[in-house]
Amino acid sequence: MQAIFGGKNPHPQTLVAGGVTCVMDIQDAHRVGEYLYRLKEVQNFIDTAYIPDVLIAATYYKDEGLAGVGASVKNYLSYGGFPLDDQWHDVLLPKGVIKGADLANPLPLDENKITEEVAHSWYVGEEKLHPYNGKTEPEYSGLDKNGNVKGDEKYTWCKAPRYDDLPYEVGPLARFIIGYAQGDKRIKPLVDSTLKAAGLPASVLFSTLGRTAARGLETKLVADHTETWVNELISNIKGGDKRTWTRRDVPQSGQGRGLTEVPRGALGHWLKIENKVISNYQAVVPSTWNCSPRDLKKVHGPYEESLIGTHMADINQPLEILRTIHSFDPCMACAVHIVDFKGREIGQFKVL
Repeated sequence: MQAIFGGKNPHPQTLVAGGVTCVMDIQDAHRVGEYLYRLKEVQNFIDTAYIPDVLIAATYYKDEGLAGVGASVKNYLSYGGFPLDDQWHDVLLPKGVIKGADLANPLPLDENKITEEVAHSWYVGEEKLHPYNGKTEPEYSGLDKNGNVKGDEKYTWCKAPRYDDLPYEVGPLARFIIGYAQGDKRIKPLVDSTLKAAGLPASVLFSTLGRTAARGLETKLVADHTETWVNELISNIKGGDKRTWTRRDVPQSGQGRGLTEVPRGALGHWLKIENKVISNYQAVVPSTWNCSPRDLKKVHGPYEESLIGTHMADINQPLEILRTIHSFDPCMACAVHIVDFKGREIGQFKVL
């Protein structure tokens, strides 16, 4: 559908600093009409196929959900996204933090508590740094002669993002758990009705099943609000507001950040400017949060934690591992390597 307006997910080529380039596409009544027609098709698929499939999966994997299979670090973070007013007082995707799976105590987000560590990553340094002061200086130490991790050393190009010194999961499950805990008027009823239809308690949210279901429910949530946004676009154009970009002047010096929610989770960009040029630029992307390695305290990241204790029916066909990792929707290389606790490779599996 995005292609109708000259874009694609997750890298819309029509976006530029200050706005979009697809001016004529957005103002083309035929293209807008085609988009609305396709939207109806998508909504029908979600309601008649996607959500029913989620409920079927919930029934089939009920025991795994109840047992918490694939549960991550049980800390969840969201920057908030899809503003429903110009002041961001109301957003479709909520902002906040849940610590230790405590649904009774949703917390506000304090972006000053965000840091990154590289104690087990192939970069220079070990201190934790806020992204404004972040460094990205590669220092590849390699693996042993058999291609395995050297004991407890650096083992990944992924940094270790932390919030208040703890690993956090981001993505659809994080957004829905935060919204559910906050009593969000759109999210809570959607979750409650799904749990009731599946005959399951809220505790199953903390599992591979919950993560998979949250992605489906969020798809419905966004799709059901998209027509409103398109109608707002039509109303603006009819009213003579055809602006698609805003001019911004580069300051002599300063710093700034952009925080938003994208399909895979919390996305943040931080930059500093000196003499009207960028002196430092750091991005902490969703898969960095979720694929985080161990930190200075040797605490596992979400992917790692979610796989601990996973029982496999056949070690040569690790479907249980793939099912959990797939539930995060990883933006990673397609080759998955399975190693034992000593770093010895068991097998390689291509994720298609």
